[in-house]
Amino acid sequence: MRWITTLVVLIALVIGLGLWITRPKADGEAMVSGLTPDAAHGGVVFTASGCASCHMAEGATGADKLILAGGQAFPSQFGTFHAPNISSDPEAGIGDWSALDMWNALHNGTSPDGSHYYPVLPYASYIHLEPQDVVDLHAYMTTLPADDTPSKPHDVSFPFNIRASLGGWKMLFLREDWQMDGDLTPELERGRELVEAMGHCAECHTPRNALGGLKSGSDWLSGAPNPAGRGTFPNLVELNWSDADLVEYFTSGFTPEFDSAGGHMALVVENLAQLPEEDRAAVAAYIQALPLE
Repeated sequence: MRWITTLVVLIALVIGLGLWITRPKADGEAMVSGLTPDAAHGGVVFTASGCASCHMAEGATGADKLILAGGQAFPSQFGTFHAPNISSDPEAGIGDWSALDMWNALHNGTSPDGSHYYPVLPYASYIHLEPQDVVDLHAYMTTLPADDTPSKPHDVSFPFNIRASLGGWKMLFLREDWQMDGDLTPELERGRELVEAMGHCAECHTPRNALGGLKSGSDWLSGAPNPAGRGTFPNLVELNWSDADLVEYFTSGFTPEFDSAGGHMALVVENLAQLPEEDRAAVAAYIQALPLE
């Protein structure tokens, strides 16, 4: 019987050590202190990041898209996730968040109460945002309407409903390294910022492994199945369009074949069209530089 007791103690120690190692990470106030908020730039970050596209109510149009009441469903092989209310309501939304709370959510995937967020919040991409970007985004979002619609709970079953396990996922897949690196031109640096960070394009256009981690290298932006089970997201590496074709698509949604963007991509185009043309050109330049080694 003594060996059973020893085994139980060892298992408990291993589990405890694992939970401690993979505990939610949170940065301190020094990360954002001394930064002056620029809400105007925060609006650009908000638009480029597609915040409203996921967090507006289902079917919202016009100005109602800025009422970030949440509720849209995102099916996946791990369960169905529901976009939460991130309006400025202090109870139903995130109106009581500080800029540091937002930084920890987007950079570390950690909630203000110290728990792991599911990576359906694309913090694996947002980890590349600069502290100033997040401070500015926070300042802009405080200007948006409040809504008291309660967030819907995620429909995720065992074992994926054990949030503590997400610490292990982060250890495996949460990286600050850029996919495109090296001596880049200013245009490519801006394109990288828009594609890999704000626009989180890889979240849809890059295949994943069995644990839901994004693949890299030659697989980056090479197309992926739709987790909702309907069709696939296209391969951007083999997209033989000119720079002008890409910029036009990001502006109007029309392809060189006279087709048009549909589904969620129509919302992405709507966001890109609000950015300066040089930003759309920078995204085009990034895509033209693919594939990565």
